[in-house]
Amino acid sequence: MRRGLRTQGSSLRRVRLPRARPRRTRPRPHAPHHHLRRHGRHPMIDSIANFLRYFDGVHRRALRDVAALPPEAATWNPPAGEGEAAWDIPEVIAHICRSRGFFVGVYHDEGWIMPPPPDTSSPELWAPALEESAAALQARLQDTPDEWLQRRVPLIEGDGTLAGWRVLMMLVEHEVHHRSQFDTYAGLNGWSPPDIFGMSFEGLADREAAQRERLARRDA
Repeated sequence: MRRGLRTQGSSLRRVRLPRARPRRTRPRPHAPHHHLRRHGRHPMIDSIANFLRYFDGVHRRALRDVAALPPEAATWNPPAGEGEAAWDIPEVIAHICRSRGFFVGVYHDEGWIMPPPPDTSSPELWAPALEESAAALQARLQDTPDEWLQRRVPLIEGDGTLAGWRVLMMLVEHEVHHRSQFDTYAGLNGWSPPDIFGMSFEGLADREAAQRERLARRDA
């Protein structure tokens, strides 16, 4: 049977086929961040001021966890491992501090270059090193234009690029990763690391019954 025809009883009836729509050849009007809307990839950070407020909480939790470490944490070493897996706690804290400057440099499109580490050889130097690196981060980011959040910077190798807001998220995720490193060491040694949001898993379980009662009253 020919395309466009079909049988109906003993006769043939012509069927109208839909016409193909011509492809759009003219470019779409430019709109800021149009590709983000089209693909559903919206930036997680909408202003540098909002990022700095968020980072302040990350920094304060680092200070809290460092302050909870006992003096013997300065000389404790992991029993095994190589490279950063074998870092002691002073090295981890120094790495957090210098990595803040590292990612800020990437954000400024100054290359993926690690600054020198601060002195964290004794416990009384840990909080000042963190405070100094946080102040430097604030000073270097606070006056940068929000447009830099969408500006793309080269990756450390290859031809790819990365949006500025993703660099800042890498900074935060990297810091939390290494903070959990010395918090894990603290737990292994019985040093009782602080609960991340002021409540333990056991404390949450104790309050679960009250939460269920509240939801039952709300939905009754």
